[in-house]
Amino acid sequence: MPPFVAEFLRRKLNLDSTDAQVPPGASAALVDAIATGGAVTGLRVRRFVPLAPGPLGERLITVDQTNTSVVVGERVVVKWMRPVTGDGSPGRAPDLLAHLTAAGFARTPTPYAAVYRDAAAGGLVAVVTGFLPDAADGWDWCVDALLDQLDGGPPADLAGDLGVLAAELHCALATPSETVPAPVAVSDRDWAAGGLAVLDQARRLVAAVDDEEARWFAARVPRLAADIEPSRQVDRTYVIQPHGDLHVGQVLRWRGGLAVTDFDGNPTLDTPGGTLTEPTARDVAQLRTSLLHVGEIANRRTGGRHRSAVTDWCRRAVDELLATYLRTLDERGMAYLFDARLLRPFEVEQECRELCYAARFLPRWRYAPMGVLRRWYD
Repeated sequence: MPPFVAEFLRRKLNLDSTDAQVPPGASAALVDAIATGGAVTGLRVRRFVPLAPGPLGERLITVDQTNTSVVVGERVVVKWMRPVTGDGSPGRAPDLLAHLTAAGFARTPTPYAAVYRDAAAGGLVAVVTGFLPDAADGWDWCVDALLDQLDGGPPADLAGDLGVLAAELHCALATPSETVPAPVAVSDRDWAAGGLAVLDQARRLVAAVDDEEARWFAARVPRLAADIEPSRQVDRTYVIQPHGDLHVGQVLRWRGGLAVTDFDGNPTLDTPGGTLTEPTARDVAQLRTSLLHVGEIANRRTGGRHRSAVTDWCRRAVDELLATYLRTLDERGMAYLFDARLLRPFEVEQECRELCYAARFLPRWRYAPMGVLRRWYD
């Protein structure tokens, strides 16, 4: 391995250095080592699917993201995890990718390898997966499909495919494997407590901006709380290790159809023990509300000229997504995984989470969850 790559990895492994930039050539060198069985200095490589040698040209993915992703040879993506945490957590994505591979789930980029900080698989450094040619994420292809429909083009009939994909994913996640031998459990967590805590957090963060929308939201907090509260009655429900952050942006459309990506999860949903387990309704709520956000994006881009048509599309889309999701679960004998009592509380909680995210990291995003909430509570 070239000396400059070894130096980069040394910096990457230094827990006090979280700003190491990926130098040109590092991703190609890692891919070459994985493909040829060569040594990877100071790291442990966990292989999933064999990777054949091939072209090693590099191209940085420039979309803003927490981690750094580099396409190698137009066939492999190296996702460098940043920053490297010092808590010894290996990261959840590799285990879920191995679990899904064992379950025969092929609607995700091919997992080739995960690279860890040490022999005990502590501290995830990078994930190496297949590159999907001509792939676009849902914030592009879903929005474009709806805008085309509004301009008189073909109907944006995409929700049913998303529902089938989500159901197939959950069925695979609920199938035992060597990696996750007991993937389904029963939980008696107080789901309302978490949702109400998120609502209170959103209330405080939104109130920090004293404008009409903040006052509108404050006046409707009791109604939001009333929609979250029924989840307290769900004393026992099935849970799995879900995707954890399932929105349309995690669904890629490429030459081979649809694929779900990014299994890093949402750290705000982690349980105290460090293993993310949730009802499948959590993923479904996130995916359905993201379709409503697609509608809000379309409204903004068209100046609200098609607001009525967008509202109708959103209503049909979330209903179709849920119907196809439930039908697919039932066809596979896994209808028991979904607890309908949690869907509305989780959807309200998700919009509150979106408001928190906007307040902390992306203020311009506030219009999307606020637009959904106004549609629900005006």
